[in-house]
Amino acid sequence: MKRSPRQRQNGAALFVVLVLLVATAWFALSVFQISSQQVQIVANSQAEHQATAAAQRAIDLTISSNEFSKEPAAVASIPVPSDVDGDGKDDFTATLSPQPNCIRVRPIKTMELDVAKVGDRACLQSTGSSGNLVVAPGAVVSAGDSLCANSEWDVAAAVSDARSNTAITVHQGVAVRVVASDAKNFCK
Repeated sequence: MKRSPRQRQNGAALFVVLVLLVATAWFALSVFQISSQQVQIVANSQAEHQATAAAQRAIDLTISSNEFSKEPAAVASIPVPSDVDGDGKDDFTATLSPQPNCIRVRPIKTMELDVAKVGDRACLQSTGSSGNLVVAPGAVVSAGDSLCANSEWDVAAAVSDARSNTAITVHQGVAVRVVASDAKNFCK
């Protein structure tokens, strides 16, 4: 008994369909795995950017504090929480670690100041209780240190988040105008 050519190919067609089905399933699984990896990459990148923003916020709040030029260690010892998604819960907490480090202080010469600028006037005032200007507006001053100094700092904020396994430290160089007597106390 001979089989017709059509009867001999029935098994081959089933085999080809099964191979194509397995290949399609493998392709679908690969696409799912790749897309899952891409989502994880995006989530990690977002967590890193949010942690960096929280660290930068901590640095900005610290150096903008009026107390920073008087008691930098005390201001830096306070952790700074940040709510990045606006849900009312703190997502990251930044700590200034290591403690801000004063690198150098340079006295500001009176000739470098402009009496017309309000910020410069404080550096030209006398140390007496009257607060009178030592220099009259429009006068030319040739030498001498003012009551202010420029201080340069290395400020670092660290953020570590267990939920996203993110750990980041941001360093920033900062120049702060301070009262010269305060600068001598914390920048040695």
